[in-house]
Amino acid sequence: MSAARPSRTVPYKPAPGTIPTAPGVYRFRDEHERVLYVGKAKNLRQRLSNYFQPLEALHERTRRMVLTAVRVEWTIVASEYEALQLEFTWIKEYEPPFNVQFRDDKSYPYLAVTMGDDVPRAMITRNRGIRGARYFGPYTKVWAIRETLDLLLKAFPVRSCSASTYDRAERTGRPCLLGDIGKCAAPCVGRISQEDHRGLARELVAFMNGGDQAVVDHMREEMQRASARLEFERAARVRDQLQALDAVLERTSVVLSDRVDADVFGVVADELSAAVHLFAVRGGRIRGTKSWVVDTEIDMTDGELATQMLRIAYDEGGDAPAREVLVPKEPDLPDEVATWLTTRREAHGLGGRVDIRVPQRGEKRRLADSATVNAAHALQVARTKRTSDYVTRSQALADLQEALGMAEAPLRIECFDVSHLGGTGVVASMVVFEDGLPRKDQYRKFAIAQTTDDTDSIRQVIARRARYIVDGDPEDTGSRFAYTPQLLLVDGGRPQVQAAKRALDEAGVRGVALAGIAKRLEELWLPDDEYPVILPRTSEALYLVQRLRDEAHRVAISYQRQKRSSAIETELSGIPGLGPARVRALLKHFGSAKRVRAASPEQLQEVAGVGPALAVAVARALGADTMVASTDGDQGIGT
Repeated sequence: MSAARPSRTVPYKPAPGTIPTAPGVYRFRDEHERVLYVGKAKNLRQRLSNYFQPLEALHERTRRMVLTAVRVEWTIVASEYEALQLEFTWIKEYEPPFNVQFRDDKSYPYLAVTMGDDVPRAMITRNRGIRGARYFGPYTKVWAIRETLDLLLKAFPVRSCSASTYDRAERTGRPCLLGDIGKCAAPCVGRISQEDHRGLARELVAFMNGGDQAVVDHMREEMQRASARLEFERAARVRDQLQALDAVLERTSVVLSDRVDADVFGVVADELSAAVHLFAVRGGRIRGTKSWVVDTEIDMTDGELATQMLRIAYDEGGDAPAREVLVPKEPDLPDEVATWLTTRREAHGLGGRVDIRVPQRGEKRRLADSATVNAAHALQVARTKRTSDYVTRSQALADLQEALGMAEAPLRIECFDVSHLGGTGVVASMVVFEDGLPRKDQYRKFAIAQTTDDTDSIRQVIARRARYIVDGDPEDTGSRFAYTPQLLLVDGGRPQVQAAKRALDEAGVRGVALAGIAKRLEELWLPDDEYPVILPRTSEALYLVQRLRDEAHRVAISYQRQKRSSAIETELSGIPGLGPARVRALLKHFGSAKRVRAASPEQLQEVAGVGPALAVAVARALGADTMVASTDGDQGIGT
């Protein structure tokens, strides 16, 4: 290797044989000794070797972390479980920027019962740090838990007043209004002993923990005994309590037929973030629900993402895990994660080992699918929030201006994408964003009759666009197609950018910035630069670029499918004996052009009006087409 050739890896790569093969935890640090990333490994040498591959082989996010760091250090532990524990401890201590980071702008209300107090109190709170308290929830709406608590106090008249109100009632010998209307047993004035009041609090906790049927059965038996003893006033009070509990149970709908206690997770991830939704099921009923978003900085497997999701959900100060945790993908080191979750459960005073499962069928799978749908909605809301906020959009444009070295913010951005199916039916799209928002009335679609490859396709499309920038659009001025953008983006790397630049230069276009979007959206290629621009993970520009690329890709694929549908209709219409009605019948019966082309003469005869001779003619006419052989349906669409 010549001295002029740049290193294919980082200079701090440990010498061969120096990394141990034992389990352990490793940390990457930057020049300021800040911990950038913490990870665990069954085999440190095997795991760390993944980071010291040739830089071009690394995922873009991983490459950025490795290049930001200046050294790596590791600690050997005795077992994989100890590695898991130490990893979680260090992530909490150092908050490394490249680890999975929790991102949420709201705290959720909980129903808490302060069992650590001499006189337990039922309350609604967002504070998860009350010593000895038992928490239920979280609840997405404060009003919902307030109504639930109001009903619960009719059945379990536990104290719900503040400390100052309780002390005042003790001094004066007069209970507050809740004691007068029967929603508090009034231990403050001795109507009930503190021990009996604690028993009420335990019953409330048992009910919320999923023992609702046992509590209801006990109350029903007590009502019948009171009635048999002719204690009708006592029986009426218990009846009212039962009615209140029935109302609570109606609000927490039954989702599983058996007496299941489970935490059900749904996860949906894109290239930059992951959204998580949790159903807390106790006694077969949803007792709480929560959605949150995590930022993913390092490329990770589904198992690694599942592990970090559980860390965030049950870290110290979080909720107690249920006996059964249902996840969409099994975490890495599943036995060790289950042991860690069991210790978290024991820390909340609960027994029983936690079991981690991936639901395959039945009611649990349906609930898991529902959690996934909610997670997808949470991710969409997070994206929409970024684009709907003016300050956020302005910051995105400013970040993009700085990253590309532009003189002004790109208020009008046009993004181009090419789509084809096995090299045929080549089309392109142009989408327009102004002030960070899409202008769908100004989108354009291009059909490309002849091309040699993707770079030639990009050159042709940019050349056609450039003519209107220079000469104007006299036939279509209302659409502002002739307006000059501040920035043109093309989907592709350095070759596509250079092809687009040739088209702009040949048309004489000046003063328009140009960049290419690489596959994973974390790098932008400029025409004359040897290395790409890496957008920081926290940059709002990254989300704007992602939306532009996705929208251009969506429009291009949609147009490509439309062209395919029109093409086969034209081709079928040219077959003797196959009129418009039979063409529509064929497409309706098979559902897609691909299935019509793949159908045998016998299958074609299943369509009304298509006889044996006509079926053979259709199959022969379509059999010469090589489109299906060159791709696998819609999966072949792309750049």
